[in-house]
Amino acid sequence: MSNGVNTAKISTRSFITSALIIFVIMMISGALTKVLPSGEYQRQTIGDRTIIVENSYQQVEKPNYPAWRWFTAPIEVLWSSDAILVVTIILFILIVSGSIYVLNKSHVIEYIINKVVRRYSNRKMLLLSIVILVFMLLGALMGIFEEMVPLVPIMIAFAISLGWDDLTGLGMSLLATGFGFSAAMANPFSIGVAQKIAEVPLFSGIGLRIIIFTTTYVVMLIFMTSYVRKHQKQVATQPTQIKNFEIENSADVSKASKILISIIGAMFVLILISGLTGFMSGLMLPVVGVLFLLSGILCGIVVEKSFKKVLLNLFFGIKDALPGVVLILMATSVKLIIANGKIIDTILYDASSLISKSGPVAATFLIYLLFFIMDLFVSSASAKAFLMMPIIIPLADMIGVTRQTAVQAFVFGDGFTNLLYPTSAVLLIALGIAGVSYLKWFKFVWKVELVMFLLSLLYLFIAVKINYGPI
Repeated sequence: MSNGVNTAKISTRSFITSALIIFVIMMISGALTKVLPSGEYQRQTIGDRTIIVENSYQQVEKPNYPAWRWFTAPIEVLWSSDAILVVTIILFILIVSGSIYVLNKSHVIEYIINKVVRRYSNRKMLLLSIVILVFMLLGALMGIFEEMVPLVPIMIAFAISLGWDDLTGLGMSLLATGFGFSAAMANPFSIGVAQKIAEVPLFSGIGLRIIIFTTTYVVMLIFMTSYVRKHQKQVATQPTQIKNFEIENSADVSKASKILISIIGAMFVLILISGLTGFMSGLMLPVVGVLFLLSGILCGIVVEKSFKKVLLNLFFGIKDALPGVVLILMATSVKLIIANGKIIDTILYDASSLISKSGPVAATFLIYLLFFIMDLFVSSASAKAFLMMPIIIPLADMIGVTRQTAVQAFVFGDGFTNLLYPTSAVLLIALGIAGVSYLKWFKFVWKVELVMFLLSLLYLFIAVKINYGPI
């Protein structure tokens, strides 16, 4: 399409590169199951959550986990304890891919983008700053990350229409949401869960977090405006013309665009309600997927006048996403491999032993680093909180680090890595939809990620020195 809207079709080169990187991580994880001793903490169930019992780690007999199962792990995840989540993610990417393909064939997204470009083409930098702020606030206040994936191709098309590139579209949507999630002010999935486990007043400590969010937004804005000025192309101020359909269909495309905007608006309202009240919080990913599927089918029927043609386009879009499904299965298998080798608790125990021997500042940095590393294996914020916070909180008490500081280390360690590790399912989905290889993405983000890592250390140093509280 003229505006560069992408489906989830992944190029052969991008697929092979990403698959090789994830495969190496799988093999390293498998090797660790042979090198590290197996061990387990005792666990207890309190309400609807399972937590680790303090000081209960014991080495256990190494399980019979042959090396050949490292290779079958991507299939085994489909009947593992994470099967429901994995299947949900897979269905989500297939639905979004199919719906985007239908919307592309109907020229609906192109029509909307053309109208926006006509209105804002002379105020591009102001528009960029507003879009980044909106996406960052979605992540920082409501913990939205996966749910914004359907908007990635729209933002890429929007960026290209303004003379920018696909990375700019990813930056002001995916990267902005992820940085907002990482510099959270009231994220229920990271701050909320971690503070609840740590028995810290819910969403307390927001003063420092507002400062963190503000400086992160400034860093993000400087990074993106610098990149845009360096890479933007000269384009006409008038939008490109819609192609490939008869002019008499423009009324139908206009009608379909209103349907799409209405459904996306309803989707945002539901996400806002969920973020503020917790209503259907565990169901928002499939709900967003269903809404986007509905938008694709309705818009396709309005423009194409043929349900059969819409279903055919939906099939083609789903087919294009299948290589991305393979990558997601490989990525989620990393956790399964180390879990089957019973070394997750061993890693936590060895790390906690090292942390307990350190001073407050060094210990806080090590806690951050532990979360940073564990996100390679366990990407879910809430799952990681339930797994690790029961170990970290007693350690923080023992070494004189406030629980609030430990929570902040968790938020940093969980968040920024979601945009860096190839085991992040959301990152793989977004890159697949964008048609951008992991290596191209890594070259784009590594410098700003390094800046934020160093800033995170500074914030944690300040938190230790001011006894960041209330507890």
